Amino acid sequence: MSSWHSKPFAAGQPPLPAKASPPLVCYVTDRKALRGEKTPAALLERIRAAVVASVDWVQIREKDLTARELLALVKQAIALGPARIIVNDRLDVALAAGAAGVHLGHASVPVREAVESCRRGNAAADFLVGASCHSLEGARAAESAGASYVYFGPVYETPSKIPFGKPHGVEELAEVTRVLHIPVIAIGGVNESNAVECIRAGAAGIAAIRMIQDARDAPGLKTAIDAIHRLR
Repeated sequence: MSSWHSKPFAAGQPPLPAKASPPLVCYVTDRKALRGEKTPAALLERIRAAVVASVDWVQIREKDLTARELLALVKQAIALGPARIIVNDRLDVALAAGAAGVHLGHASVPVREAVESCRRGNAAADFLVGASCHSLEGARAAESAGASYVYFGPVYETPSKIPFGKPHGVEELAEVTRVLHIPVIAIGGVNESNAVECIRAGAAGIAAIRMIQDARDAPGLKTAIDAIHRLR
């Protein structure tokens, strides 16, 4: 059976069916929200814990790091394996580090430009170009531009997504998953308790900051991630 994990969906390639495998669990980093030290070294330890707990993707979202600092962090994260490491915004760093992909926000380069750059350059055939979307129209545009997948949200209330307006809710998430032909990952206030609603709405997986960074212990995090993987 096909799997999100063993056969990734790349920009410009036909996506795998969303129900073909267990849901993805994606860790979006935010070291400034870490308890205690907020250094890249402390974040790397959190990434290590997430990888041990079987997280599928790690999106390194550390906008204040220099290119050199970010490159070093991404390379160290890749070395942890086997989670796929995706770099927020910085396509140049993602390619230089040999990361699994780049994730683009509203202030990043356009999706189509990133996809075309990958095709012209040295990107691997399975390199991912993802995009954050906050409306059905935005999600459609990302798909049309060649995105491999989209994050859609915020689905629920969450401090990190306040600038993007009120939560869209599960019904709007379901509408987006019905319309798009690429994987839709739910983000924004998603946790082990409400993830089942997102998966039932058709999401290919969930992305979270606090669920992973605020986990009390490694066994608890592993249990939560395993439970989400069993939802399909």
